[in-house]
Amino acid sequence: MIPEREWYETIPFADGITLIHEPWIHPFFRCNMWLIGGSDRDLLVDTGLGHFPLRRNVAALAREKPLVCVASHAHFDHIGATHEFAERWIHAAEADILADPRPEATLAAGYADEGMFIAPPEGWDSARYRVAPAPATRLLADGDVIDLGDRRLAVIHTPGHSPGGIALYEEATGTLIAGDIVYDGALVTDTFHSDLADYRRSLDRLAELPLRIVHGGHFPSFGPVRLRQIVQEFRAAQG
Repeated sequence: MIPEREWYETIPFADGITLIHEPWIHPFFRCNMWLIGGSDRDLLVDTGLGHFPLRRNVAALAREKPLVCVASHAHFDHIGATHEFAERWIHAAEADILADPRPEATLAAGYADEGMFIAPPEGWDSARYRVAPAPATRLLADGDVIDLGDRRLAVIHTPGHSPGGIALYEEATGTLIAGDIVYDGALVTDTFHSDLADYRRSLDRLAELPLRIVHGGHFPSFGPVRLRQIVQEFRAAQG
């Protein structure tokens, strides 16, 4: 079993963006947490499984600068440690799940088990795992702008994988923080609140953006050509 001190890893990217992840979880289940540095405040998108505390184990999150935590959506692998943060923002369509994260609503009931792990963390017990409630302090909507001082990210509502999914787009750098609407792996379209028609519309919308890089909710980051390929593959698979 993996001890707490070895559970998280941070990897710096360009443009003041840092990947935080849990390398002992298999990639399909391993949430990419994205920390975006700003002059006035930092932004953390998603918080992973939450079995071990996030803030005390990731030095970049221990700074005194104000920090906003945004949930790309309310599935367990993305909101496990959201309760650790004072500012918790999410799209209105999934705020009820963040406030009352029952295993059935967060998908933990079907996926949060020993099969997730390359090696499990110390103290893991699938039967006892629960996401802590984290009522939203702000409800996000399509077109909102998250202002970090020297950089601004636009909220794009991307339903399909789940009804309240969002992506964040920084026009100045051509960066998309995509959540689970698109990543370079098998896209999940069959959750209890997925919608294929919404999924197609969301992907089509993202494919039109002038992008330089996509940081997805899982798997490695990729560029605009790969995004268009993923969208075309999705269309072909759905007929």
